[in-house]
Amino acid sequence: MIVGTAGHIDHGKTALLEALTGQAGDRRREERERGMTIDLGYLYAALEPGAALTGFIDVPGHERFTHNMLAGAHGIDLVLLVVAADDGVMPQTREHLAIVELLGIPRAIVAITKCDRVEPSRVQAVREQIATLLAPGPYAEAQLIALSSVTLEGVQTLRQALLKAQSEVLQRSQDGGFRLAIDRAFSVPGAGIVVTGTALSGQVTVGDSLVLGPLGKTVRVRGLHAQNQAANVAVAGQRVALNLSAERLALSQIHRGQWLSAPWLHAPTQRLDIDLQLLPAEPRAFEHFEAVHVHLGTRDVTGRVALLEGDSLAPGQRMFAQLLVNAPVQAVLGDRLILRDQSAQRTLGGGRVLDPFAPSRHRRSPERLAQLTALAASTRLEDVLPPLLANSDSGLDPQQLERQFNRPRATWVLPGDIRLIETRQAPVLFSASRWQALQDELQQHLARFHEQEPDHMGPDRDRLRRFAGSALDRPVFISLLEQLLAAGRIAASGPWLHLPGHEVRLSDEEQALWLQLQPRFDTAGFDPPWVRDLGYDEATVRALLRKMARLGLLHPVVRDLFYTDTMIRRLAAMLLQLADDNPVIEVSAFRDAVGLGRKRSIQILEYFDRLGLTRRVGDRRQIRPDNALARRPKD
Repeated sequence: MIVGTAGHIDHGKTALLEALTGQAGDRRREERERGMTIDLGYLYAALEPGAALTGFIDVPGHERFTHNMLAGAHGIDLVLLVVAADDGVMPQTREHLAIVELLGIPRAIVAITKCDRVEPSRVQAVREQIATLLAPGPYAEAQLIALSSVTLEGVQTLRQALLKAQSEVLQRSQDGGFRLAIDRAFSVPGAGIVVTGTALSGQVTVGDSLVLGPLGKTVRVRGLHAQNQAANVAVAGQRVALNLSAERLALSQIHRGQWLSAPWLHAPTQRLDIDLQLLPAEPRAFEHFEAVHVHLGTRDVTGRVALLEGDSLAPGQRMFAQLLVNAPVQAVLGDRLILRDQSAQRTLGGGRVLDPFAPSRHRRSPERLAQLTALAASTRLEDVLPPLLANSDSGLDPQQLERQFNRPRATWVLPGDIRLIETRQAPVLFSASRWQALQDELQQHLARFHEQEPDHMGPDRDRLRRFAGSALDRPVFISLLEQLLAAGRIAASGPWLHLPGHEVRLSDEEQALWLQLQPRFDTAGFDPPWVRDLGYDEATVRALLRKMARLGLLHPVVRDLFYTDTMIRRLAAMLLQLADDNPVIEVSAFRDAVGLGRKRSIQILEYFDRLGLTRRVGDRRQIRPDNALARRPKD
């Protein structure tokens, strides 16, 4: 069990832990000189002989060091709220209580300290004051224990209460990847760099590789301590110290607030959707896009809050919101956070992370709000996945879901209506009904295209995607098309897509003219004649050749220069052959292969760029394997 103190400055938090455990704790020289806790202090003790070690985190009570208190409150199992009998409830008592409530810490015990300094009637008055303070919140039934760290009266009662709580604390799940927010980093002579923190999920073993910080530096665990004892394995819920090693790893690279995590969980982000609650004590409404300090894990980062369900949030109310932070952070669904004002003088409220990979567009749409409602209702992937998919036009990235829920895909139990669609880039999740609807809609868009452009054989893939206004990423759209083509619901004539029954024919006059022109194209090879050189009325010839291009029989490489489909396919095959020898295709290599001048070679290559067969990078090109012309004939 991890216990954290909370309370106003000089209410006796450090002295109480010393009386409770018999240990002075981790005190710094400046703290001893000033007689106050400035940063976090840590100690471990067995509350009775033979009991498991309990970890204690002593936090500062001064308002100037609330950011340190927030780092210490992260990940504790029980808060020990300390209130001095001579002072009673004070401002930092209220703020610390609000913070631990927002962080969702499940248990609390209240210690009324310095009872040796006051009359019993004063202790009773403070007890009633505390009960009134706790009544509206989750700690209304918390045990209140009057004691003195000087006479030790009541300390044993507190010790027994903690032992009882320790026996009732639920062990945290060890499923998922290992996550630890660093709260200290230091160097140990003969061992090297050591970092400490509370393990929030998973487990870690000596020899494991982890990822450190937003830059994703890989480190190896040379050794570890769990609950202040040497161990080979540490698990979620324990205070952990890890001895790290890596190439060129320096202590100056490691700071409080960085994360250590399993490599597959590493996913820094600067845009998070949250369930935001404003404290009831706030004197005014919270405005859209207000600047804040965000405390997430042990990190303090500035940012702004975009409200998603209105332009302001009244005190005591909740609303979905999007955080836009000024430096990368890491989070998973369910992580708690605290918001303080821009000057870091007071706590405004807090919330729970719903989606650490929040979208930048359509963030207020009804579909997105429906997704956030589902995420707020449950943290179980199998419960949330159906409504997430039902409100997604473009499917869901399984790798992103793994990181969002901290659930490896191997542990998922997918409902029967969900399909994993393989694409050339990465798999995407869809509901089967939505995928079928997308196929039906695409057929309808193609039919509409035929109605609007009856003289066209059909659009190519990218034009159809634009015509349909598809929100799908290109690799997903290509997979959708390929399934329709494989099922015979859409046909292809060269790069042109059309419905199976769609035909465009030449008139008798056009057919007769083409019979006159065709020999000129067949014998020209890679250097066809220009429209002006064909010996017929240019306007008539141009109209015919453009119509044949719409039929997929010719290709307009540049204005008034048409290649037959056969020649274009031969040129495409030569490009593929060049790519086999060198994936990066030079203009000079293509020019030499086709035996044309540089200008004409560039014109042909630019046409292949427009067709989507090649991707231009500077003066070089690479084959796009998802293009229809990139398919090689089967043996």
